[in-house]
Amino acid sequence: MERRSTIQKELILNTVRGLKTHVTADYVYENLANKYPSISRGTVYRNLNILCEEGLIKKVKTLYGADYFDFSLHDHYHVKCVSCGKISDVDMEDLPDILPKITDKHGYDICSYNLFFEGYCPNCRKEQK
Repeated sequence: MERRSTIQKELILNTVRGLKTHVTADYVYENLANKYPSISRGTVYRNLNILCEEGLIKKVKTLYGADYFDFSLHDHYHVKCVSCGKISDVDMEDLPDILPKITDKHGYDICSYNLFFEGYCPNCRKEQK
């Protein structure tokens, strides 16, 4: 079933794409609420999930804390700062043979993946020095 496009959904999609970073639902809400005070937190949460279902954005699940939303739709790796929590894309080629090894050893049919590295972002590294 195709859902109808709403002004709120378009605003939310444009906000996620325009921020060009990994964002939480709360971050999207705060960005929109300043400009559009009538938008509700529930509307933002609901539409972010709808946009994921429609394949227009991607949900990045983390082990601890809130989910993030990514404007980049291809499978790729992420790195999370252990100090400030910022999530960034890792610009590198896929690790060779990782998916066949998982499929062969465990019998899964892999349809997507989310690999996280952890470290300190450049800003937090500067603050530590």
